[in-house]
Amino acid sequence: MISLEWQQLLTHAVGFLITLWILKRYAWKPLLGLMEERRNRIVDEFKRIDDAKAEVAQQAATYESKLKDIESERRAKIVEAVEEGKKLAADIKAQAQQEVKEIHEKSKADLQRDIAKARVELRDQMVAITMTTAEKVIREKLDDAKQRELISGYIRNLEKA
Repeated sequence: MISLEWQQLLTHAVGFLITLWILKRYAWKPLLGLMEERRNRIVDEFKRIDDAKAEVAQQAATYESKLKDIESERRAKIVEAVEEGKKLAADIKAQAQQEVKEIHEKSKADLQRDIAKARVELRDQMVAITMTTAEKVIREKLDDAKQRELISGYIRNLEKA
């Protein structure tokens, strides 16, 4: 069996208690202080991280709302541009229709003027032919054959005209 020596056991116990007291007095408090300081730093770091997360979430929400505003503004501008394009197309169409109408009216007036001019020329030619025929009739004494020949010539000239 193991023999216990009380004196050695008592010395060890007293040494242990003295070491424990020295550690408690000089080492334990600084160690606890260091651990408390480290715990506080970790807590502060987590707070900073949480604050940064909250700030990032707030900025993300702000950016998201700005993006929605930009998107709605973009859509409004597109709708406005489409409406302006339709208005411009309608204006161009109306202007083109007006120009076509003016061209049609001008062509109609030109045609009527040309018809009137042709009628005047035809009347002048008929007068000239009639005068020429009358001159020939007056100059020549007419017999029946001569008269038929002159009238036939007159009709041919009218057909040519």
